[in-house]
Amino acid sequence: MKKLIFISLLVIGLTACKNNKETKIGQETTEEAQKSIEEQIAVAHGLNNFDAVEEIRFTFNVKVQDSLRTSRAWTWKPKTNEIRLTQGDISQTYTKTNNISEDDKDIDQKFINDSYWLLFPYQMVWSDATISEEKTGTAPISKKEMNYLEVSYKNEGGYTPGDTYVVYYNDDLLLEEWIYKSADGKREMPTTWEDFEDFQGLKIAKSHKSPDGSFELFFTGIEVR
Repeated sequence: MKKLIFISLLVIGLTACKNNKETKIGQETTEEAQKSIEEQIAVAHGLNNFDAVEEIRFTFNVKVQDSLRTSRAWTWKPKTNEIRLTQGDISQTYTKTNNISEDDKDIDQKFINDSYWLLFPYQMVWSDATISEEKTGTAPISKKEMNYLEVSYKNEGGYTPGDTYVVYYNDDLLLEEWIYKSADGKREMPTTWEDFEDFQGLKIAKSHKSPDGSFELFFTGIEVR
């Protein structure tokens, strides 16, 4: 009799565990579905791991026709927003605030540009951008049918007001290509998002190339602590 009671309790316990597990999975699925598409893309690139980051180091490089035109090394402490730029033999440090001094605007503009390339999927959530509904179309470089979003910025404020980015992403919600469009419509530049690597849970594309490969923007020396 005791043996039958024990087996019955064991079956009930296992059933309860299974139901709890299924409920938890169901809740997680529902929560994920409730996120906007830009939030889902940011999470796919590791946004949920960013709060644990104490420091990021990276070098932003631009190569045109096999000639290195730009190389800037950055150290960023997100929790304090202390930022250091090293370019050649010169280093500059500033703390990013809502009111940037005139003396710091040049370095701040460079940091925003370089860090946007590094972590743009997060900026889709962090920044004050207007995000379109999800659409489907032909990607500019691979010519594949892909989902895409248009990320647009206001015509005032910031260093490049009115710019738009059209981001194309795969079924895993990782960016594969994008098109940068200037506010005045005079400049349009498509590049790839490739050579992804996981840095402490942050999925970062280390290389961005133009359709003919004559332009490459790439990152080296990435460290996440």
